[in-house]
Amino acid sequence: MTATIDRTIINERVLSSPARLSFTPAGSPPGLLDGAWWPRSRDLFRELPALTDVLDARWGRITHVTVNPTHWPVVPRRVPVSGHTVHVGWFAEEQDANKLILLSYTAGRWDLLVIPPETDAAAAARLMSAAATPGGLCTASALMTSEDTAHDAQEALWQEEEWETDGGAASATGNPVELLTSAGGM
Repeated sequence: MTATIDRTIINERVLSSPARLSFTPAGSPPGLLDGAWWPRSRDLFRELPALTDVLDARWGRITHVTVNPTHWPVVPRRVPVSGHTVHVGWFAEEQDANKLILLSYTAGRWDLLVIPPETDAAAAARLMSAAATPGGLCTASALMTSEDTAHDAQEALWQEEEWETDGGAASATGNPVELLTSAGGM
């Protein structure tokens, strides 16, 4: 995959909506993720300022961010945020495609699950909760796969219920002996 790197910095800050975040509770045992971020788009230049506004106050100034370019069409080298610039890097093979790594000189590193912007609210809530579980041992991609599997199972159940409602299945309310007799089983 090829990532497009925008080498320009626009001095004008792009206005964005407040960040949608969840975090593991302070003082909880460490896990593979420190929480989740649900951006509104796949535009890092637009989304990172809202994210750093929250995180700079919570964890100290965010100086670097890394992503896997799989889900980001453009990866800017630098993004102007409130009062400073965040440097953005990417790792195609080394970093989980569903994770964002944040670095701060004063407070360390945090790994956040990135929930795709097109995710429905119920699924996003489940993912945000799972990523904020203290001591969680699931990777970002494992959480996404688990949610996709649950979604597919629910979709199949809804399709089956719709099919049965439309008269597609035999009634299961009959007497089992009568069903076997009519089928020639007894």
